[in-house]
Amino acid sequence: MLRLNGHIDTNKLTFLGVLVSLGIVFGDIGTSPLYVMKAIVNARKESGTLDPIFLEGALSCIIWTLTIQTTVKYVLISLRAHNKGEGGILALFSLVRNLKKKWLYIVAIVGAAALIADGVITPSLTVMSAIEGLKIYNPDTPVVMFTLILLVAIFFIQQFGTSFIGKFFGPVMLMWFLILGVFGIVHISDYPQILKAFNPYYAVRLIITSPSIIVILGAVFLCTTGAEALYSDLGHCGVKNIRVSWLFVKICLILNYLGQGAWLVGNYHQVFEGGNPFFAMMPEWFVLPAVILAAAAAIIASQALITGSFTIFSEAMAINFWPFQEIDYPSGVKGQMYIPKVNWGLLVLCLFVVLYFRESGKMEAAYGLSITVTMLMTTLLLIFYLFKKRIKKGLILLFALVYLSLELGFFSANVIKFFDGGWITVFLAGVIGVFMYAWYNGRMIKTKFIKFVKLEHYVSTIQDMKLDETIPKYATNLAYFSRAKKPRDVESKIIYSIIRSQPKRADHYFILNIINHEDPYTYEYKIDEILPGTIYRIYFILGFKVDRLMNDYFQQVLNDMVDEGIISDRSSHPSLRAHNIPPDLKYVVIDNVYINDYLLTIREKIIMNVYNFVRKMGSDDFTAFGLASHNVVVESAPLFYNPVREHKIKQVGFNRFGED
Repeated sequence: MLRLNGHIDTNKLTFLGVLVSLGIVFGDIGTSPLYVMKAIVNARKESGTLDPIFLEGALSCIIWTLTIQTTVKYVLISLRAHNKGEGGILALFSLVRNLKKKWLYIVAIVGAAALIADGVITPSLTVMSAIEGLKIYNPDTPVVMFTLILLVAIFFIQQFGTSFIGKFFGPVMLMWFLILGVFGIVHISDYPQILKAFNPYYAVRLIITSPSIIVILGAVFLCTTGAEALYSDLGHCGVKNIRVSWLFVKICLILNYLGQGAWLVGNYHQVFEGGNPFFAMMPEWFVLPAVILAAAAAIIASQALITGSFTIFSEAMAINFWPFQEIDYPSGVKGQMYIPKVNWGLLVLCLFVVLYFRESGKMEAAYGLSITVTMLMTTLLLIFYLFKKRIKKGLILLFALVYLSLELGFFSANVIKFFDGGWITVFLAGVIGVFMYAWYNGRMIKTKFIKFVKLEHYVSTIQDMKLDETIPKYATNLAYFSRAKKPRDVESKIIYSIIRSQPKRADHYFILNIINHEDPYTYEYKIDEILPGTIYRIYFILGFKVDRLMNDYFQQVLNDMVDEGIISDRSSHPSLRAHNIPPDLKYVVIDNVYINDYLLTIREKIIMNVYNFVRKMGSDDFTAFGLASHNVVVESAPLFYNPVREHKIKQVGFNRFGED
C-alpha cells in the first residue's frame, strides 16, 4: 500500500497554527483597509461633503457585511463543507459532483476562473495601494514603476520557493493587525458617536435613502473580498485555527474602519484631494514605517493569491479541467508548489493590469466583480452540498434567499462598473473559463470516439508472443496508460500497439489506470492479475491533492512486487542477470491525433478547436506523469476507428502489370 508523506494534521488548535493562519489565510482581507474607506469616500466625492450620517451608515454596512458574509457564510458554514480538511470551490465541487446535476461542473468552472482572475487583480491592487502611501512624502513618487518592480520580484522568487520568507508571514501580519487596531482605537475618540455603526439600523437607513447606494455597496463589498481565499486556504491551517484567528482579525479590521470613519468626519477633504485615509490619519513620522509594513502585508497577500492560483490549477488538472503542466517543488514541501507557466502568465497579466489602470482606485471595479462571481458560484454549490447533507429544506431555503439576494446585490453594484475596468475581470475569467470548459468537454468528446475491447480476448495471443523468440524482445517490463473505466476493458489502440503496430514481446505487460478519488489525499494502489506472470493491471487511486508522479509510484509498485516474489529483481537476459543488473522498464504513450470532422456537430468542432489550442499550454503526457524521456516511446494512433463511410466503394477494374 502506498502511503502519502508530508500531510500535516491541522485539526489541533495551537498558537503556531493561529500565527500561521494570520500569515497565510488573512493576507488578502487584512489589506482591505488600504482601499475600502478610500473607495467609499470617492463614491460621495461629487457631493463635495461627507456627513457623519453617511459615514455611520457606510461603516454599519461594512460591519454587517463582514459579519453576515465572512463570519456566518464562510467561517461558520463553508468551513464545515470541507473535503477531508481541504477547502475551496473545487474541493467543494468534488463533494457534490456525484449528484445527478451534470451542469454543476459549469458552476465550478466559472467560480474557479473568476478566482484566478482575482489572483491577477489582488497583487496589482494591494501592492499599488501600499506604494501610493509614499505620495504623502513626495507627490511625484513613480508609483507605477515601483509597483512593476515589486511585482516582478514577487513572481521571480516563486521559482526558488517561499519557505524561508514564509516563516515571517505570521509575525509580520500579527504586527500589521495590531497596528490596524491601535490606530483605530486612537482615532475613534475623534468622533465617539461613530460606534453607532454597530447598529444595523444605520446600514438599512443608508440603503433605503441614499440615491447612490449601488455605487456605495460596490465599495463596501471590497471589505469581504478575502473571504473566498480564507475558504481556499483551509487545508493549510485547519478549521479551529482559522476560526480563532478570525476573531482577532475581525476585531482589528472593524476598529481600523471605525477609526478611519471617525477621522474622516473632520478631514474628508484630504481624501477628496487624492489622499488615502489609512495613511493620512497617521502621524507624519509613522507614515514611512506604515508604508513599508503595508508593502510587506501586500506582498504576503499577493503571495497567498499566487500560491492559491497554483493550488487551483493543480486541482483543475486532477479533475480534468486543465491540461497537465509541469509542477516543481522548490522547497521540497507539497504546499510549496510552483507551476512555471502559470507563474509567468500571472506576472504578464498583472503587469498589464498595472499599466492599464495606473491607479489603485481604478482597479476596484475589476477587483470586486471577480470575487463576487466566485462567491455566487460557491453559494450555489453550498446549496447542493446542504441538500446532500440532508439539512432541513427550510434552512436551505433561508440560506439561499439570504446569500443569493446579498451577493446578487453586490454583483449589481459591481457590474455597473463594467466599462470602468470591470470588463478586464470578465475577459480574464471568461478566457480561462472557456479554456476549462473546452478541455473538460474535449476530453469527453475524444473518449466518445475511443474503442474499447475486452482484454481477455487477447490474453492467449500475448502469451504466445511472449514465448515466440523470433520476435525481438522489446522490453522486460512494458507499461501502458489506460483510461478504461471497466476492469475488463482496454483501449483498442493499446492492443494494436502490442500486436500489430510493432509486435512488442516482453516478459511483463502492465496496464496502468489512474482513478481520481474525491478524498484529496487518497494515495493507494491495487493489482489485478490478468495472466499470471505476464499481464497485470495496476489501479492508482489518487486524491485530487496528490501529485501525478506516476514513474515514482510505479517504481514503488514494482519494488513491492519484487518483495512479494511476483516478478524478478534482475534482468531476464542471462549475461546481465549474472551481474545482478535490474530489469529494464519501458513506457509506451499513445497519442490520439485525429477525429473526422464530419462526425462532429458544430458545437463539438468549436470545442475541439479550442481544446487543441489549450493542449499546447500543457506538457507532454510523459512529462506530466513524471516520466523520464529515456524510457518512454510516444506513438500516434488515429482516434476514429469506425469505417470512414457506411457504404463500401465499388471496384470497377483491376489490371495486372503487363496486361492490356
